[in-house]
Amino acid sequence: MADAGSPELGTTEPPRGPIVLSIDAMGGDKGPESVVAGMAKSAAINPDLRFLLHGPEAVLAPLVRKRRIGDRCEIRDAAGTVSMNDKPSHVMRNGQDTSMWSCIDAVRDGEAEVAVSCGNTGALMLLSIVRLRKLPGVGRPAIACLWPSRGPTGFNVMLDVGADVRAEPADLLQYALMGTSYARNGQGIEVPRIGLLNNGVEEHKGRAELKEAHALIEAAAAENRFEFVGFVEGSDIPSDRVDVIVTDGFTGNIALKTGEGTALLIRELLGDAFRYSTLSRLAAMLALSSLKRLQKRIDPRRVNGGVFLGLNGTVVKSHGSADATGVSSAIKLAYELARADFTNRLAARVASGGGPVPSTAERTGS
Repeated sequence: MADAGSPELGTTEPPRGPIVLSIDAMGGDKGPESVVAGMAKSAAINPDLRFLLHGPEAVLAPLVRKRRIGDRCEIRDAAGTVSMNDKPSHVMRNGQDTSMWSCIDAVRDGEAEVAVSCGNTGALMLLSIVRLRKLPGVGRPAIACLWPSRGPTGFNVMLDVGADVRAEPADLLQYALMGTSYARNGQGIEVPRIGLLNNGVEEHKGRAELKEAHALIEAAAAENRFEFVGFVEGSDIPSDRVDVIVTDGFTGNIALKTGEGTALLIRELLGDAFRYSTLSRLAAMLALSSLKRLQKRIDPRRVNGGVFLGLNGTVVKSHGSADATGVSSAIKLAYELARADFTNRLAARVASGGGPVPSTAERTGS
């Protein structure tokens, strides 16, 4: 494992040997066909990519043959499937034969570098925590997502977006450290700008725990090589003011779902507007290339994949409704994180933060 002083840059030395990803073929809304098709798209682009594919072999073998990736893929037979309606506790007690369990265990056992699943988020998070365990110093793992923005990379990182509805000030500091590592390794931003989401940018605004988190993150900035810009508002999430937005899972998940819904509404309204009349249809034809660029820019399939942070292993959660393009996007993210040795670098970043931070009550003895 890298030590706490290891460099954290997206441009690392080329990996030795192939990159092996563990893929859960089951659980997505569109079935294993879309998963295997997404794997094939990624395999065609990255010749050093290999897969461990988990699910019923009788179902998966014909799909793998059809896509001609048999020489790049090993099927791990797993008869059980975690559905979107399964309770995480039920999966934890009874899911040992499922593709999701097998997928995570391949990372746990060191056979693959990153796990990718379209399945039930709650079950995936619980299994990941139990099977992979949390990194030392991490109180609550987080889910990080990429948000289209006006920033230098075109995307900002936001966490947590749904791993845990609660977050103490010490957790928000850990999110800042993990977000720093993600931005540095996944996006190549050497000195990420960190913002703490609040209902205003003024320092007197917000709950007491946010003010405490503000002080903790500000104090950790210099040692951990990030710039803390202070409080940010919802309008700053897609801005070029920050690279990483830190918040609790309740707020982050609502913001994420609101953003996705708004993007869908805008796309539908644009379609209605350009179909309104013959003249508007002509205008749409004239603007076709620009509209295609816009559609590609805001297409959620192309930024598909939330990353579970704070575990002894990296897990990428794809949208349950992802098609082949969406799955390929999630695999691309997993591949890039594996190439950057993200798990070890994240552990080093968390360790450099000095471990868990005591709460106000613990510090005051109350």
